[in-house]
Amino acid sequence: MVEIRNLSYYYGKKPALKNISFSVKKGEKVVVLGINGSGKSTLLKIIDGLLFPEEGEYLYKGEKITEKKLKDRDFAKKFRKEVVLLFQSPDSMIFNPTVYDEIAFSLRQLEEKNIDEKVKYWAEKLGIIDLLDRSPFELSGGEKQKVCLASLLVLEPQLLLLDEPTANLDPRSTGWLIDFLQQLDTTVITTTHNLGLASELGERSLVLSENHELVYDGSIENLLKDREKLVKANLIHIHRHKHGSFYHFHYHTHEDYS
Repeated sequence: MVEIRNLSYYYGKKPALKNISFSVKKGEKVVVLGINGSGKSTLLKIIDGLLFPEEGEYLYKGEKITEKKLKDRDFAKKFRKEVVLLFQSPDSMIFNPTVYDEIAFSLRQLEEKNIDEKVKYWAEKLGIIDLLDRSPFELSGGEKQKVCLASLLVLEPQLLLLDEPTANLDPRSTGWLIDFLQQLDTTVITTTHNLGLASELGERSLVLSENHELVYDGSIENLLKDREKLVKANLIHIHRHKHGSFYHFHYHTHEDYS
């Protein structure tokens, strides 16, 4: 479904991604791990067609995605319906006067049918049916996240991109989101720097280093056993406490220090 070939991207002269290559098959749940600034968000924006590779290629279903390609109205309409991105902050996505309008917005833009039925279906599924007449700006962080997610899922996308989706959620909302995502029959790529949540968000992991390179592509189970790789990616820290004649080693997720 997704193929990244020797992809690099720069902000000015500063690299954000360096010579990245990987592919994602339909139905996979992939977790992109890396500390803040490693290039995770940039990668999702490229896959969503908001940014374009400066070197290398990005293919979606065998089609090379370029700025010129997305100027084709018919292709862009299909692509924007199939590939959607949930930004880290829901406030950056919300702009409609009511929750109903927020969820219906993309359907209206794409001139879809049965808008009311689809809005209410996803509002019910996400537990926000009673909020449809409310202003989204008045909601809690967890409620806003559900509204933003509903506004994407109402399109019935084939590829869901989630940028640090638990970053602004309390533990209860985080648990709900994880349970919900596990039930979704959709290809999902999720970014996080929270190593503790990785195994609950997927089975396969891609790890970006501080040097913006892909340093691991494999199962999360094996990654969690590879302490050397985790230290190299700055996803865990080792603290040595001398007690008598021997040392204790304590491993923490990077989130503990952010």
